[in-house]
Amino acid sequence: MLDALRRAAQDATDDEVAFTVNSGWRSAAYQEELLRKAVAQHGSEAEAARWVATATTSPHVAGDAVDIGPDRATDWLSEHGAAYGLCRIYRNEPWHFELRTDAADRGCPRMYADPTQDPRMRQ
Repeated sequence: MLDALRRAAQDATDDEVAFTVNSGWRSAAYQEELLRKAVAQHGSEAEAARWVATATTSPHVAGDAVDIGPDRATDWLSEHGAAYGLCRIYRNEPWHFELRTDAADRGCPRMYADPTQDPRMRQ
């Protein structure tokens, strides 16, 4: 993940785009804290699941996800990320990218509307 992100960020500078990493690897305890806060904010576990995964399903906990900003960076990475194995996975989270090592050859997978549509989140 880190190597792919560094290569993409370096190449983005040619287009005068800078990446800010807003979130990367998370501990299981921190992921659970984020989920508890999301339940409180959104009013239910079902609605919170549209935005925050459990510690056992989160690609952030596995070290395979990163949240990027600002908007110019997310736009650039959405357009060029497959070449680095970095793919946007959810339509409702334009900042969230995951490592998909086969994306350079096969392209990024079709996006899910939100994490509740992702079969990996149902484990």
